[in-house]
Amino acid sequence: MQITVAFNHFGRGLVQRMPRCRWGFFHVVNNDYTHWLMYAIGGGDAPTIISQGNRYIAPPNIAAKVITKHYAEEGVWKNWVWHTEDDLFMNGAIFNPSGGAPKQVDTNEWVKPKPGTYVTRLTRFSGTLSCCTGKPC
Repeated sequence: MQITVAFNHFGRGLVQRMPRCRWGFFHVVNNDYTHWLMYAIGGGDAPTIISQGNRYIAPPNIAAKVITKHYAEEGVWKNWVWHTEDDLFMNGAIFNPSGGAPKQVDTNEWVKPKPGTYVTRLTRFSGTLSCCTGKPC
């Protein structure tokens, strides 16, 4: 399974699992993460997670500043490939990488990431639509 999560704003009222990856390959690119209550990205069963060009603004709660949550013992998850590149970490946000460099993958089919400093512009129109039945959104 290969999933791309791109150009989203994950903000107030969200606790965790943005996404929670059980197995497979996850490309998390140019998202805006703010105000999470427990963690932003979680995983179990050895997923590969590549985080590129995201902005992570940690909440004030010192216990919730870690972005990642590994659902396994440290001796196990240290071998999972969780990689961060060109992400912007603010207010003490911490991404715990693991597993070294990602395996060689064909990046031609990926969403091309911009640096995390571009996230405000890239996600400014993200969010739920205000639609009414029978009327255009």
